[in-house]
Amino acid sequence: MGKGGGCVPSKKRQPAVATGNTLAAGDAPITADQKSPASSTDAAETPAAAAAAPASDLKLKVFIVFYSMYGHVEALARRMKKGAESIEGVEAALYRVAETLPAEVLEQMKAPPKDPQIPVITAPELVEADGLLFGFPTRFGAMAAQMKAFFDSTGQLWREQKLAGKPAGFFVSTGTQGGGQETTAWTAITQLAHHGMLFVPIGYTFGAGMFKMDDIRGGSPYGAGVFAGDGSRQPSETELSLAEHQGKYMASIVKRLAHS
Repeated sequence: MGKGGGCVPSKKRQPAVATGNTLAAGDAPITADQKSPASSTDAAETPAAAAAAPASDLKLKVFIVFYSMYGHVEALARRMKKGAESIEGVEAALYRVAETLPAEVLEQMKAPPKDPQIPVITAPELVEADGLLFGFPTRFGAMAAQMKAFFDSTGQLWREQKLAGKPAGFFVSTGTQGGGQETTAWTAITQLAHHGMLFVPIGYTFGAGMFKMDDIRGGSPYGAGVFAGDGSRQPSETELSLAEHQGKYMASIVKRLAHS
């Protein structure tokens, strides 16, 4: 089992329907004619808001959402942010998902305290992003329970298909070379499929760095990765560079889609 791991908080948007995050059996996405039309006040305010913020000044947003227990995934996320913001017209923000383990359990596991400067994201905030990168450690070849719990909270967004068409990618941390560098991302694609999101793998766009065999390196065509070992191994510069590349690559895709 592997271990692993500023920003500008978005304006929080509440779900359109005040129901729980989970859906009863038989529920399905609402149709267009079921949605409430915008109020006249909203319609009147929209032009004014647009005038106050010229299109040339608006930046595309890439949200880097992660869960990190020991800091490995967080280290990748920080370099990913740097890469995304190297693309003109794009800004990136770091968010972590909520912890589900009790404080006493985390203490026994010797998990370091989390950086309070990185806010905990809520599901409705995902709508504000133009592109998303999700990072998490593996648990038996699949995402950690904390990230799965977050995806499980997006039921209302699925019901209204609020995330459909948004590009998204993954980055991971595993304990060993056979611990799930590919399967951890691969098994997560189902979350995107049900939301109608666009999975953006990095392929071999990192070039020669994808073929280096002179040192241990995490990552795959699915996305950046790090080997955490027993938790004491820190990300190598190659792994961090791959994460930075993924952030830059995702930002370029987001920009291309926005201007298509």
